[in-house]
Amino acid sequence: MSSAEKVIIYTDGACSGNPGPGGWGALLEYKGKLKEICGGEAETTNNRMELTAAIEALNSLKRPSQVTLNTDSKYVMDGITKWMHSWKRNNWKTAAKKPVKNQDLWIALDEAIAAHDIEWNWVKGHAGIDGNEKADSLANQGMNEYR
Repeated sequence: MSSAEKVIIYTDGACSGNPGPGGWGALLEYKGKLKEICGGEAETTNNRMELTAAIEALNSLKRPSQVTLNTDSKYVMDGITKWMHSWKRNNWKTAAKKPVKNQDLWIALDEAIAAHDIEWNWVKGHAGIDGNEKADSLANQGMNEYR
């Protein structure tokens, strides 16, 4: 599969106060076409919005896809690449036997990734990366509806 046939996704979350009003945004690119999605909540956290951005982006895909998903969230990146396997094995408990925070969204993300072949990339936020900057703008747009 050529890189042009991959879906490239940039996701971001934003929160004013933590908790407080929050937003999520995602930029999807496929075969040169762009799709922008965003939303928000009145009372949430930054981590919940970061997770929601990835979930909503993946759930917006119409068929199983090859995906490169770019996030500036270490929480999402570490959760998906390092922690989730153990959480699932331990019935959604941490190594300290405590319930996983944001378990509902981690389960939703686990379900959202099932149909796709995903390459996860961490990107530095606010570093001039066009896709990440657009996702950040969309997250703020989603949050502004709840301020």
